[in-house]
Amino acid sequence: MTKKRIAAIRDFIDTAEKSLKNAKKLLKEILEEENIDLTADLNLDTKGLSKYESGDNKIIEGVFTGEEMLGSDGNKYPVPVNYASKSKLVQGDRMKLTIEWSGKMLYKQIKQIDRETKVGLLTQNNWKYQIISDGVAFDVLTAAVTHFKASIGDTVTILIPAGKEATFGAIEAVMPKQ
Repeated sequence: MTKKRIAAIRDFIDTAEKSLKNAKKLLKEILEEENIDLTADLNLDTKGLSKYESGDNKIIEGVFTGEEMLGSDGNKYPVPVNYASKSKLVQGDRMKLTIEWSGKMLYKQIKQIDRETKVGLLTQNNWKYQIISDGVAFDVLTAAVTHFKASIGDTVTILIPAGKEATFGAIEAVMPKQ
């Protein structure tokens, strides 16, 4: 009986994953057909940024998306979560990635986007941490939650891009419990 239930659960998961994949594909097609750029409000475009070489190093400038860097070459690069959390990177921050000849990747923030601070409540939804502030949910990095030793239900301050629609926030501080 247990094996049948496990097999059924596996089938449900496979079906859900296929549905998500198809939904993402359809959404991408619609966005392209309608020429809609969801990142425009966040200023996640890489116009004015460059890529070049310096000695044996390859240097790529880009924009932080909340989880990774969108490079001027159109590629996405993984930003170490500890660096993003401790540096309080915000969606839209300009970055520079240096890829050394050995393959080592070094990130540096080169320009902060204008920021605003919000106060919210730390929650968890589908294994993702979120801050709920003014009825809006902002994803936050798990590394930030652990770095600041925050717990579900804590009141925190987050940084988001000023005057922009954002999906991610950077934890600035955990408010003391009263």
